Amino acid sequence: MSDSRASAEPGRPILPLWAAVLVAALAAVLMDLSYPDAAVWVLAFPATALLLVSLIGRRAGGALLVAAVFGILFFALLVSWTSRYLGPVPWIALSVVEGGLTALALILITLAYRWVPRALPGRWGRIVVLPVVVAALWVGRELFVGSWPYGGFPWARLGMTQAQSPLAPVTSWLGVSGLSFVMVLLVAVLIELVRLRRVFRPVTLMVPAALVLVLFFTPLFPTAASGNMRIAAVQGNGPTGYFDERTPYSVVDAQTEATEPLYGEDVDLLVWPEGSLDYDPFQTPDLARRISLVSARIDAPLLANAATGRDERYYNTSMLWRDGAAEAIHDKRHPVPFGEYVPDRPFFNALAPDLIGLIQREYTPGINSSVIDIDGVPVGLAICFDVIYDDVVDQGVRDGAEVLVFQTNNADFRGTDENYQQLAFARMRAIETGRSVVNVSTVGTSQIIRPDGATVSSLDADEAGALLEDVELRSGLTAGVVLGPWIQQLLLWGGLGALVIGWWRARRR
Repeated sequence: MSDSRASAEPGRPILPLWAAVLVAALAAVLMDLSYPDAAVWVLAFPATALLLVSLIGRRAGGALLVAAVFGILFFALLVSWTSRYLGPVPWIALSVVEGGLTALALILITLAYRWVPRALPGRWGRIVVLPVVVAALWVGRELFVGSWPYGGFPWARLGMTQAQSPLAPVTSWLGVSGLSFVMVLLVAVLIELVRLRRVFRPVTLMVPAALVLVLFFTPLFPTAASGNMRIAAVQGNGPTGYFDERTPYSVVDAQTEATEPLYGEDVDLLVWPEGSLDYDPFQTPDLARRISLVSARIDAPLLANAATGRDERYYNTSMLWRDGAAEAIHDKRHPVPFGEYVPDRPFFNALAPDLIGLIQREYTPGINSSVIDIDGVPVGLAICFDVIYDDVVDQGVRDGAEVLVFQTNNADFRGTDENYQQLAFARMRAIETGRSVVNVSTVGTSQIIRPDGATVSSLDADEAGALLEDVELRSGLTAGVVLGPWIQQLLLWGGLGALVIGWWRARRR
């Protein structure tokens, strides 16, 4: 294709369909490698570029095929750890559903590449407007997949790949979705510069070069130091997996044994992970006595977690235990579909009765506050996968949390990337909110993380132990927390609106 033809017909495919399918598959592999455990964050950029190039100029059917290859393969690689729990069926189902939804949403990006250049055929339309629309639609896709169905699965947001990159501080200004937007924007601009054969002209490179410099040297949004809290986090490495063999009280015994080296230390808060109690302490007096003894011996409140029953409903509950009783409780806000409850159980039970039958309890979403007060210090909580949902973490910080505590149970995914992916998300939350994070797991990896994302101390997976640190408290809201939800809505509706306007103007031309 000649230079003039490339400029005049921007909606033509760059690649034949067979090549686009292969390129999309390569993009999926590179995108997976940008997430932990590999965590080669720079690969997120070529992965995004390859995907966009494979979508340009496609008709709806071809775009759906290309996007489905990317989406299904990417999710199959990223969440392969789900097969560790219940075998290949849930893994395949999750990959196909999430990949299919991703493919449907990516068709809109293909349409943007067709309509926007026809509506605004000038260079500024190609270099500025088109990349903005493409990046906004990308964020809209992330929001769609992350919120539907059954509350969504926001595990694969592009911005989360940058937890250990120089770009991570951008989230403290724009939120995770804002970082996703600027990453795709940069890639889309460079693609158009190449297509217009202007990539080697210094003047045209000034804008993307300036954007790169701004992104790489963005400082953390400032928050105010408000003291320290001496927090102990205990990783018991007990039999907390769904199919682990256990004896009565084996989990709490493992947690107690790992806590014993802390007796005599000065502790303000003792944190045990999700699933750290074998039974409901509100219904099991002997267990209540045991954890009361632990709290008394360490002379600090114990934040533990168990499945609890109230009013004929089950909850995944964290409780602040002191002086023989719970001072406060927090219930998990987003129980995991097909893990902690089964939506539309009769329908799915008819499809896979053996698998669905393994999930006996139906956990209810919590509605209580995610912030608990500990001797005048507001502490924000998130239980396991709640860490990936903006509403839980951001609301906790808005409600005054000066430190964040994330309790999780990774025992069902031992030896997989799930632990490292979730830990990266916790690190990004620390940076985004400007708060220290105490991330404690039953089986690891547990870490205490500073507001800048640096690791203070850590416990490796599959070992019992305890962390004890003076954890920095901070107050004040970052721009990412305040503006993040507004940025999401602006990009979602702005991208869709721009696409509709582009379609309308393209038809009129």
